Amino acid sequence: MEIDIESLERATLDAVAPPVVESLAGWLIPIDSTTIGRAISAVPLRHDGTDTTLIGEIESLYKQRGHKAQFRIADVVGLTSLHTFLREHGYVPLQPTLTMVGRVSDWPQPWPAANVQLSLLPPEEWKRVYLSDSFDPLDGANRVRALSRSSSLVYAHLSDESGPAAAGAASFSQGWVGLHGLRTVTDARRKGYAQALIAALGTVAVSKGINRSFLQVEEGNLPAIDLYRRLGFQTAWRYHYWRRES
Repeated sequence: MEIDIESLERATLDAVAPPVVESLAGWLIPIDSTTIGRAISAVPLRHDGTDTTLIGEIESLYKQRGHKAQFRIADVVGLTSLHTFLREHGYVPLQPTLTMVGRVSDWPQPWPAANVQLSLLPPEEWKRVYLSDSFDPLDGANRVRALSRSSSLVYAHLSDESGPAAAGAASFSQGWVGLHGLRTVTDARRKGYAQALIAALGTVAVSKGINRSFLQVEEGNLPAIDLYRRLGFQTAWRYHYWRRES
């Protein structure tokens, strides 16, 4: 699959919807008060020839807004000089994360018994999954806030006999469908609920005529990666968040 890096990165920020996104010569600079790394890390729109002289300007933009600068940089040869520059200036690569791409046509067909509910607005049952005891409360609240204010999402959730059990969303932007915030509460895991959500969201993608898809998943989340690979997703690149330790 041919990957347009710029459109994918713009679609990523359309989904997590930081209130401010600055642009600077081939960079997007999202600014927010949140725990969501993608919403607070400057990202280059190319994977080659990135100008390291802009790092100081990006740091200044963050400082003017009252935030520390951080960067989301792919681990690719074309950005080696940027990696070196950041290391030399006190930044450390953390939280390795995969960007994976696939085709909606490879996703499973929905099954009625799953009873997945789709909505253009985030319902309370959807929010309750993120705010449950299964997840960090601050991060859950931040994800609810960020995903709720996006204008490009369709929300999906399902409940079982114990209540709201799983939730997620798909963004439709820049010619991509992106999967975001897939969560299943602890007692409902290994029942196929995440796959059911993806299948239901796939029907929306088909109706919109969008076949190329993407997601981001932490490298250590092996059960999720295994699921995504079974659905045809492949790793496009790995990235790190580059942050100063102090």
